Formats: sequence, structure tokens, C-alpha cells
Amino acid sequence: MTKHTVEKTSLTLLGLGAMGTALARTWLAAGHRLTVWNRNPARAAALAAEGVRVSDSAAEAVAANTLVVVCLLDDASVGEALADSDLTGKDLVNLTTSTPAQARARDEWARERGARYLDGGIMAVPPMIGVPEAGGYVFYSGSPELFERHRETLGVPVGTTYVGEDAGFAALHDVALLSAMYGMFAGAAHAFALIRKEDIDPVSFAPLLADWLVAMAPGVHQTADQLRSGDYTKGVVSNLAMQVAGTPTFLNTAEQQGVSSELLDPYFELMRRRLSEGSGEEDLTGVVDLLVR
Repeated sequence: MTKHTVEKTSLTLLGLGAMGTALARTWLAAGHRLTVWNRNPARAAALAAEGVRVSDSAAEAVAANTLVVVCLLDDASVGEALADSDLTGKDLVNLTTSTPAQARARDEWARERGARYLDGGIMAVPPMIGVPEAGGYVFYSGSPELFERHRETLGVPVGTTYVGEDAGFAALHDVALLSAMYGMFAGAAHAFALIRKEDIDPVSFAPLLADWLVAMAPGVHQTADQLRSGDYTKGVVSNLAMQVAGTPTFLNTAEQQGVSSELLDPYFELMRRRLSEGSGEEDLTGVVDLLVR
């Protein structure tokens, strides 16, 4: 090696589903020496031909490198795969989707076995891996020293965002963002249902819907500011009382269009409950407090 050559970290990857395979190929393309294991050996065959070392067991793969990345089906799969592995001195990075409580328990489990631990929440789909302009990234939480040690290697397939020493924070950020995504999809589904029986082209309608959602998205910053300050009347444009008064129009339109209001009803009910507590001059932020009671 010359003084200008940077040695690539060798690492182990457990799990070769669609995401694991995408991660593996990106690390391989970047020049990292990679050892892999998968419960179904057939999935590793193509990677073996590309220069990846394939282990017969998870324990063998773990023994090959200090940095061990896990990307399996669920938390139970992680425990099963690592049951016979010696984790002493290992840097275990778990990218398996889990709950915050599972991540915290897995952190303790790893430390009891002599490993250092990072938990990750992948905010990307496989086609985004290895494509920086796609905007994907991974939330990481747990040992800050471990994150700094492997930040460069972990950032090869997709961007990295460290969110705290609490091992459960990556999973919590992951699920929080995805929950908001499903709420957005629910609203979009209702919007498309309203026009479904009309002579309105959904393809022509889609840009209007997308632009409107983008225009409304910055509202989360005001919600966050109100939550931090505790003043839910700060910067209000359309107060809760006004918005609740307008909900019958949405419900009546749905009925007239022959569309179920089941996606709107729960949120409207929370708005009415907050209003009944005398919070008419507030924004919609008070709904957050109803949810966490």
C-alpha cells in the first residue's frame, strides 16, 4: 500500500434479502472485503461469483471480521442467527427493522455478550442503495464512538444520520417517519376516492395532489415549534374552532360521492375532542397531546 492508499474496512453481512443484497453489492463495488451469510445459501451464489466470501454458518461469518452488519427479517431472526456466535469484541450494527423496545433489549443483549452495538433504521428501498442522489439514508443510534469508528464504511451504501445514544432512537425515528408516510397515503387514497366516479383523469389530478402535499408539509415546523414552546396559539392562521366547523363539508362531500369517511373520521373526532376542552383558538397541535394520553 502507498501512503495515499486508504485501506477499506473488511466486514461481515448477515442477511441477503433484497436490501441485504443491495448493501452487499455496494460495499463490494467500493472495494470492501465482504463476508456474507444467508439462511438460504442459494441467494449467496451470485455474490460468490462476484468476489464475496460466503460462510456456511452465521457463526463462521461473524468470526471473520470485527464489523458485523445484520439485515434480517425481524428481531427474532437476529437472535436465532447469532445464537451460536462469539460476539466478544465485535462491532454489531443491526439494520433489522424493530421496535424501540426491541432495539434497547438487543443493545443490552449484545453488550452482555461482549459486543459494541449500533441500531439502524433504513429510510430507503433497495433501488435507492448505492445511489446518493436518491436521497436515502439510515438512522443510527447507540454507541457514538462506534458510529464514528465506522461512519465512513456505513455511509458507502447510503447516507447516515446519527440520532442519539439511546439504542431505541433509530427505530423510533424510523417508525415515526413511516407512520407519517402512511397518514399521507391515507389522505391521498381518500382524495383519489372522491374523484374516482367522476370524469376526472387521476393522472392529471396527481400533480395537483402532490404539489398540495408538498406545500402543506412545512407546517410540521410550526407544530414542532408549538410543541417545544407549549404555546399552541402561536402563529395560528386557521384555528381549531374554524377547522372543526368546516369538517361537515368534508363528510358531506364524501357521502355525496359515495365514499367512506373512515380515513377522516378518527382525526376529525380528535379535533372535536380537543375543541370540547376549550382549545378553539389553538392550532391542530393539541391533537398530539390527545394521542399520548
